[in-house]
Amino acid sequence: MSTHEDRLRALRAQLSRQSLDGFVVPLTDEHLSEYVGGYAQRLAWLTGFLGSAGSAVVLPQEAAIFTDGRYTLQVRDQVDGAHWQFESVPQTSVATWLGVHAPAGGRIGYDPWLHTRRWVEEATRALASKGATLVPVDHNPVDAVWDDRPDPSKARLVPHDERHAGQSSAAKRADMADWMKAQDVDATVLTALDSIAWTFNIRGADVTHTPVALAYALLHADGKAQLFVDPAKIDADVRAHLGNSVDILDRAAFTDALAGLAGKAVAVDPDRAVSAIFEALDKAGALIKPLRDPAVLPKAVKNQTEIAGHKSAQARDGAAMAKFLHWLSIEGPKGGQTEISVSDRLQAFREETGALVDLSFDTISGSGPNGAIVHYKASEATNRPVEVGTLLLVDSGGQYRDGTTDITRTMAIGTPTQEMCRRFTLVLKGHIALACARFPAGTRGSQLDVLARQFLWAEGLDYAHGTGHGVGSFLSVHEGPQRIATFGGGDEPLQPGMILSNEPGYYKTGEYGIRIENLVLVLGSGSGENDRPFYAFETLSHTPIDRALIAVDALTPAERAWVDAYHARTLAIIGPQLDGEELAWLQAACAPLTAD
Repeated sequence: MSTHEDRLRALRAQLSRQSLDGFVVPLTDEHLSEYVGGYAQRLAWLTGFLGSAGSAVVLPQEAAIFTDGRYTLQVRDQVDGAHWQFESVPQTSVATWLGVHAPAGGRIGYDPWLHTRRWVEEATRALASKGATLVPVDHNPVDAVWDDRPDPSKARLVPHDERHAGQSSAAKRADMADWMKAQDVDATVLTALDSIAWTFNIRGADVTHTPVALAYALLHADGKAQLFVDPAKIDADVRAHLGNSVDILDRAAFTDALAGLAGKAVAVDPDRAVSAIFEALDKAGALIKPLRDPAVLPKAVKNQTEIAGHKSAQARDGAAMAKFLHWLSIEGPKGGQTEISVSDRLQAFREETGALVDLSFDTISGSGPNGAIVHYKASEATNRPVEVGTLLLVDSGGQYRDGTTDITRTMAIGTPTQEMCRRFTLVLKGHIALACARFPAGTRGSQLDVLARQFLWAEGLDYAHGTGHGVGSFLSVHEGPQRIATFGGGDEPLQPGMILSNEPGYYKTGEYGIRIENLVLVLGSGSGENDRPFYAFETLSHTPIDRALIAVDALTPAERAWVDAYHARTLAIIGPQLDGEELAWLQAACAPLTAD
């Protein structure tokens, strides 16, 4: 098996054969997905980095890898610093770095199926200062040297029943046709995999933990649609589900279909469609209208059926979490458990529900110093024992047909230190402040982010990730456009029906990590002055918060009341699903703080 140094050397040789002086390797696929199938894991293959966001640039004598604050520790653990420079985003960017490091007059290659047009324009401007040019490639040079690159998944599509979706695909496409007429466009290009899954009420298994299928779609103002997908993925049930208004074509026919839009006004999302699609439409002579994918917002604003399904999934998932925490309370202090054995046991509890389709992401199970690696994934090489006197951070979730879950709990194994309790409580206070927020219509997540950080900031502490991300309905665990963050998004006004995470944290490098995450639903909260609508959050996740880590005297009476009310509701929802020792444990874990 080749080493990552061998792969870097092979790529440089391939660049020379393609007359290139550099190449950009993003972690995405031709749908600009966050999580990608094995065939598109070019960055991991080349560098060894296993995070879910990043990019790399390879030049003849230099190479750099770009990651955000979630991966500051992980990238240095997984990537050889002797061959790669580590660059932090958003402090810098690939384009900015290229503007400094690209060879004068050089040709820097990029795959137009893996970048947005906006990125191409930004990189082109940055390279111009060096007299260098950005060159689209017909054949990705990484693929040329990746001998054992896996094939794309052949998993079958399955219909997503209307009893879970709450609206038929025909009705969704009719709404989009009305939108197209209002926008004066003839067709819309859909490339985001979760948008396609949502629009057509289909699900797949082409991306690990995300139930989507590799496909493209064209929607037309007359209500008809074309779905471009590997025909081997389609059976009679799916054809019947899609109906006569949807033409099913081979995924390979998509580019030709774009050429057939000559003279048409076509809506394309500049944030979700790759540069190659714009180039094909330009070449065809289509009139491109850069408009947001019409599925994005209605997908994010859950209907009543989706909300009810999510609550059902949360109740089921919460019972599995309670059983896990009861088990951990017994087995953790004994010794003998590891990050992986703990993660496996939690998955088994979810599987015992009989409703788990998949995990919603690779479980983050970080013991002691590994808990300080924000998006850590245990491997045989890094697997730490769960030891007394440490903190264990477990961030996990499940994919159920009625909803997608995501929850983080931090547990003390044995007796925690005063510092651990103090900082856990600062995180808890921020979590409560956000959970209790009431805000006017039009408020963006970026305006709420500080609520979760304020108590950490007061003591000179912070965390290097957003506070909340959107969550799909049996779809992606990270869903836009809603987000609670001051960087990397957060500009979308929050609306009733949106589901987000509430997950402040604190990470002490080399010692421990803390995160408390629940999912919340935006809902109406009456009116303010001049009848302006106000909104609030309803907490959807129901799992005890470790009382051993709460410094009760650092909570205000209102904060203690919130914790007690949260635990009382958790007991009411989860308790009826448990019995015996598990129920007794839950009752103790949910007892009022004032009883201590």
